[in-house]
Amino acid sequence: NDVFPFGADEATKRGILTRFKEATDAAGLVIEMVTTNTFSHPVFKDGGFTSNRRDVRRFALRKVMRNLDLAAELGAETYVFWGGREGYDTLLNTDMGMELDNMARFLRMARDYGRKIGFTGDFYLEPKPKEPTKHQYDFDVATCMNFLRKYDLTADFKMNIEANHATLAGHTFEHELRTAIVNGS
Repeated sequence: NDVFPFGADEATKRGILTRFKEATDAAGLVIEMVTTNTFSHPVFKDGGFTSNRRDVRRFALRKVMRNLDLAAELGAETYVFWGGREGYDTLLNTDMGMELDNMARFLRMARDYGRKIGFTGDFYLEPKPKEPTKHQYDFDVATCMNFLRKYDLTADFKMNIEANHATLAGHTFEHELRTAIVNGS
């Protein structure tokens, strides 16, 4: 569950962070990327960013904000939005427009918060088809780019492309890379 155990108090978090920083410094490691797990906790069964439940979206945003704090403190250059469950299995109980609006609002709030606290790195979306829902809002690079264009977020977000996700989408890794390049990401 990210760097800190779920529900850890501030003293525990500070202790873990101190040991983490000591270990990375001793090993000469640089933290290049930070992301947030909005996938495995049962509360995210219907999405984190796109959930129709405001309390779930708030919980997801708090987790992202905490990890943006961590990214800024550790000097990370990249923050990846790894949604995981942002999608649906059936349109019978889905308001796609509202869910996409929620996702855009979520990304804007996280971006604005990151900049406010001094995170100067890049923001990325990671396309993920069929993991685990049948219809993912971040299915492939083209889908993500269209979403970013619709919500005027192309200047702030890039693509984090994984080879296996390209294959799951029925594409090649090269196709996804080319699609990102053609779309300026």
